[in-house]
Amino acid sequence: MGNVRQSTLEALTRLRCSIFQTTYNPTRIRTGAKYLRARLRGPSMVKYYPPALNISAIARQYPALGIVDEKEQQRFQDIIDRKKRGKGAPKKLKKNEDGKRAQKKR
Repeated sequence: MGNVRQSTLEALTRLRCSIFQTTYNPTRIRTGAKYLRARLRGPSMVKYYPPALNISAIARQYPALGIVDEKEQQRFQDIIDRKKRGKGAPKKLKKNEDGKRAQKKR
C-alpha cells in the first residue's frame, strides 16, 4: 500500500477534481476561489438601510405643496455670505473663437 507512484497519485487527484468539479491545483498557489465563491455583501447591505427621502426631489415633483428644503436654503445663504466676504468661487474663464481658454497675462 505504501509503494504508490507519485504519477499515479497525481492522475488520481486530477480525475477526482474532474469528477467533483473542483480546481486542480498541484502547485497549491493561491487562487482567490474562496472569495469568488462567497456570497456578495452589497445587496444585503442595501436592503438593511431604508431608502433616504429626497426632499428637493419631492418639492420639484409637487410644487403646489410649497415644501422648502432647509438644507438647500442654508447652502444658498452660505454661498451668498462667502461671496460677500470675497471667498466665493472664481468666475469661469471664457473661451475664444478657437474653443480654447484665453491666456492669462503675466
